[in-house]
Amino acid sequence: MGLRIKFNLVMLIAFAIGLGISYKLSQQILIDNAKQEVELNATLLMESAKSVRAYTAEEIRPLLNQLDSADFLPQTVPAFAASDNLERIKSTFPDYSYKEAAINPTNPSHRATDWEREVIQHFKDNKDISEYTDVRDTPTGKSLFLSRPLTVSSTKCLVCHSTPQVAPSSMIRAYGTNNGFGWKHKEIIGAQIINVPMTVPLNRANQALKTFMFALTLVFIIIWIVLNILLHFVVINPVKKMAENANKISLGDLETPEFETTGKDEIASLGNSFNRMYRSLTSAVKLLDETQV
Repeated sequence: MGLRIKFNLVMLIAFAIGLGISYKLSQQILIDNAKQEVELNATLLMESAKSVRAYTAEEIRPLLNQLDSADFLPQTVPAFAASDNLERIKSTFPDYSYKEAAINPTNPSHRATDWEREVIQHFKDNKDISEYTDVRDTPTGKSLFLSRPLTVSSTKCLVCHSTPQVAPSSMIRAYGTNNGFGWKHKEIIGAQIINVPMTVPLNRANQALKTFMFALTLVFIIIWIVLNILLHFVVINPVKKMAENANKISLGDLETPEFETTGKDEIASLGNSFNRMYRSLTSAVKLLDETQV
């Protein structure tokens, strides 16, 4: 096996190992960045829902209460306001969603699905956490959800949600007596859940990974070509010439010119050593010839 083949084999193995390590590290970094981007979007939506809830409770409800209307107005309910406002986002971003999922909601449309029940149960089992984030598979691809527990933090909520007898009659007419009752103070009754698709950020991450790996491969090819050129002119070509001269000398051709050396590198040092040996051999042969005469 020639020196060039050995060199290229080592380069190929080194490149394969480096490419594999670079791929794994880059992939993980890009996926983490995509996830962080999605988490930021989810947090912004959650804070938007929180702001709408607070504005409704602190600004809208007091003004409507001054009208002394006995009718139940769902627009005064913070959960309704937040859900209705963020529902409008779906007209532009259909894969984004916000839901105030509950085990026993007043509005049946807020009833938790199976996986949302698991999220609510997670908060019930871990009451010390205030936020829960995870990734799940959906028909349109991976989706990240961010959730926060819904707790009956004020006894004022029990006016509408303790028993049907004390609830506003207009609320009973709107939703009936089978939903949204029996709540207890400090009880976790549901969860705010934001769903943000990861398809677009992950696709961008994969495209960036492909571009990076292509650029890395291109750089390696350029380095490989340059190193092969250097190997040929700096190492292989001089060694071949020395080998040819040594072969001629071994066959008795003492008229072979000395090996031309330039520079002060190892190949030049080897060439100088070869020339000294050649001169010494030539002198010894001539001295032997003179003695015989």
